[in-house]
Amino acid sequence: MLVSDIMATNVISIPSSTTLADARRIMDAHGFFRLPIIDRGKLVGIITKFALDRTGPSQLTTFNLHEISYLVNKITVKEVMCRDVVTVPPTMPVEEAAAIAQSKKVGALIAMEGERVVGIVTSSSFVRGILIPILGIGLPGSRITVRDCHDGPNIEKVISAINKMKVGITNLFITDFPETKKHDLIIHLDTPDNSQVIKEITKIGFKTEDRPR
Repeated sequence: MLVSDIMATNVISIPSSTTLADARRIMDAHGFFRLPIIDRGKLVGIITKFALDRTGPSQLTTFNLHEISYLVNKITVKEVMCRDVVTVPPTMPVEEAAAIAQSKKVGALIAMEGERVVGIVTSSSFVRGILIPILGIGLPGSRITVRDCHDGPNIEKVISAINKMKVGITNLFITDFPETKKHDLIIHLDTPDNSQVIKEITKIGFKTEDRPR
């Protein structure tokens, strides 16, 4: 899976001359928490709601309401934006992009093709694009855990047993917990009743149990 598979392409950007008040109005209108800042076709920074909050009325306590209103409508994002924007190409694997976001401690990556902004990837993008499909969140069916089943031959045995029962597999993944020496196979089945599947897999020598969804 690549960055292009999970990124949002309807990127709304603003110029650095945008006031803090206008930036907040744009974020609120679209439900965004950050906006790329582009001047003359070039990415020059990014502004977040957190940055706006830090520069909001609570930080201007020595001013009266009229002065605060004036300043918020006068100060531009250029004065508070983050200039060190973390960018990635849309062809980058998502696991590499996630590692970069984590190491840089940022909540968003800007996808670039050359100097052109083509998308944005946020923490929500990783959840929607990776975790939800892998974990089968919101999908019908049931899950089972096959204990200590993580190598090719054993996984093949389990899948073969399920196929013989003509039960569909929505997804599967391995949980790897070296500290507890647990390497379990988690299978999401397309049937709500997994009791017979558990029985059959237990027959071929695996400890198998229902896994709550």
